[in-house]
Amino acid sequence: MGSLGSPRSTSFPNSKPSATQNGQASELETSPSPFPRNLLAEKTHMSRSESAKKKIKNKEILKPKIVTGDVGYVLEDVPHFSDYIPGVPSHPNPLQDNPAYSVVKQYFVDVDDTVSQKIVVKQNSKKGTHFRRAGPRQKVYFESDEVQACIVTCGGLCPGLNTVVRELVCALFDIYGVTKILGIKGGYKGFYSCNTIELTPKKVNDIHKRGGTILGTSRGGHDTVKIVDAIQDRGINHVYIIGGDGTQKGAAMIYEEIQRRGLKVAVVGIPKTIDNDIEVIDKSFGFDTAVEEAQKAIYAAHVEAESHENGIGLVKLMGRNSGFIAMYATLASRDVDCCLIPESPFHLEGEGGLLEFIEKRLKENGHMVIVVAEGAGQDLIADSLRNTNHDASGNKLLLDVGLWLSQKIKEYFSGKKKMRVNLKYIDPTYMIRAVPSNASDNIYCTLLAHSAVHGAMAGYTGFTVGSVNGRHAYIPYHRITEKQKKVVITDRMWARLLSSTNQPSFLSHEFIKNVKGEETDLGSHFYLENEYALCNGSITDAIEKM
Repeated sequence: MGSLGSPRSTSFPNSKPSATQNGQASELETSPSPFPRNLLAEKTHMSRSESAKKKIKNKEILKPKIVTGDVGYVLEDVPHFSDYIPGVPSHPNPLQDNPAYSVVKQYFVDVDDTVSQKIVVKQNSKKGTHFRRAGPRQKVYFESDEVQACIVTCGGLCPGLNTVVRELVCALFDIYGVTKILGIKGGYKGFYSCNTIELTPKKVNDIHKRGGTILGTSRGGHDTVKIVDAIQDRGINHVYIIGGDGTQKGAAMIYEEIQRRGLKVAVVGIPKTIDNDIEVIDKSFGFDTAVEEAQKAIYAAHVEAESHENGIGLVKLMGRNSGFIAMYATLASRDVDCCLIPESPFHLEGEGGLLEFIEKRLKENGHMVIVVAEGAGQDLIADSLRNTNHDASGNKLLLDVGLWLSQKIKEYFSGKKKMRVNLKYIDPTYMIRAVPSNASDNIYCTLLAHSAVHGAMAGYTGFTVGSVNGRHAYIPYHRITEKQKKVVITDRMWARLLSSTNQPSFLSHEFIKNVKGEETDLGSHFYLENEYALCNGSITDAIEKM
């Protein structure tokens, strides 16, 4: 952990902001209106005067808060109300009077606490990037009775959505005494379609036992001005947004518009993706459940394959651009003979190709199980079959690599080889994301929700929450949306998978030549030392060097 100053300014020895904040925003243009009892039946008023709109446009967006200190210390801070609202009042945290927390040795997170992004360092390494540690502060910037919160879920389904909603409601109500909480139904478009429900601890009591989201969800529908108009008209001052990288980009735009208007509204993101492809954070909620649920499909494929002569069980799992579910499900199962992910190119025919390996494994064992991530092998599908369409979130619609691979395997063995195979294709794609979250994810969702509420009450805004090296932190939006996290095929985890399946890496020497010298977070040194072993599928020596 590092050190930093108060919410408004950060102080280190010889510290200096890397970018100055250009001026202060003016007083609030509109004070939050009372939360109407009949809000659910009312139609939201969207209009704004031309003068107000012109004034809003002239507000300047604050630059990212980056503070540097001695020995390469960098704090990537998150915005605070005090950055753009002069004289914003604070109050003692009511948590100190909560009997449930009377056993806690230290109620509050120290304002100097930070979380390091990198924990494996050398003796002469710089301190590197840090984030603000999540948790309750001594001072809050909202009285309990003034908080008017809303929660929205966007994008695809994921185990744990209902748990996050439940724990947000319970944290607001039980810890801070907040009683006015709205659920925005149907994703972003619910803000301006008046599609809302009131949320109470009683209403959300057992929703964590169900899959999906009680609020409903959708892709797209983001209109920043309309959404912020609705937030302002309804007097909402806590906005909790649960969704993936596209959703969080939208949340960042909402925060910028709110800051431009000078509103005292906390905008907090809880990142969600079943693919576990969000950068910086250790993992995304629902991932553990998805891996656990995928075991059922892999087990079924193994039983089918083992029960037939030359049986092949083929399982397609989620993983548009990142193969984390496929990799971890394969490692957990130990029944898989081959795992294919988007990050590791493969070729079908010829020496060292996938089809040759399948033939070899069938001759050795009489059966095999293949796990393929949905984004794998897209470059091998014929140009005429490629799909250029996109969904409402801007994601490219992928062709079914499982069906394509099934057909190629059948053609190979029924053609040149004259060898009969029994192939069973199992696609549990939507089954693994529609289930309730398991115990591990339920606990993780609780910590995420509590961190989000503590941050909003402490006056922070424009941030997401997540676990970084086992500690929960407040992370600027741009850090989790700037790129996707991918499986590092030069990392030890991928080597462990190759050792488990005993499959070749399918990497061509040309591919190795292209990536040679490229640095990765963990694996470049390992890769360059062991390129021959990885390329030829014999990784015993490579594992021994770890």
